[in-house]
Amino acid sequence: MSILPESKKKRRTFLGALRTYFLTGLVITAPIYITFYLVLWFVEFLDNYFRPLIPKVYWPTTYLPVDVPGVGLILALVLLTVIGGLAANFLGRYLLALSDRLMRKIPMAGSVYTMLKQVFQTAVSEDGAAFHQVALIEYPRKGLHAIAFVTKAADPRVNNATGKPMIGVFLPTTPNPTSGFLLFVPEDELTILDMTVEDGARIVISAGLVNEDKTPGKK
Repeated sequence: MSILPESKKKRRTFLGALRTYFLTGLVITAPIYITFYLVLWFVEFLDNYFRPLIPKVYWPTTYLPVDVPGVGLILALVLLTVIGGLAANFLGRYLLALSDRLMRKIPMAGSVYTMLKQVFQTAVSEDGAAFHQVALIEYPRKGLHAIAFVTKAADPRVNNATGKPMIGVFLPTTPNPTSGFLLFVPEDELTILDMTVEDGARIVISAGLVNEDKTPGKK
């Protein structure tokens, strides 16, 4: 017997319709508002940090009656591009390697630097090292399943210790998928799902409430 309640036709009252319209409007507008808020906050943060480095004669507010955000963002993009270009030549690579060695030798801060560098290199890499598959694993016990994101094959030392090929997966928490657990699962115990990483993240974030099946022929 299914534990899910059967759908029942209910007479829509006026207050019920208003509640439905309100919640629909909230679902539509809240993600848009939060996205724009975070973007504006990021632009304002960069403006406050980098704008003092620009002579006031180049500020748009010097010639316009309103404040134009984004000056600091433009400067940050230019500086990052210049630094990346300088790192491409021989002298830049030498200075980069030197600073890398110096940072790694700083007590405590060196380990943090190494970890952050690996995270950013993985995030911006073009070889597909980020999450690229969604899988089901039995967690936290047999018979229960959880959605996990496949990272990559485990370190050979992990395989040698377990005696079998292991796959690294990231098990996100709900509703905040940025936190979770790194698990190593035997390759034959992974069930790869036919869905994108975005679809998997949507299910995790919504606690399973958003479950859109886009399989052709299904409604």
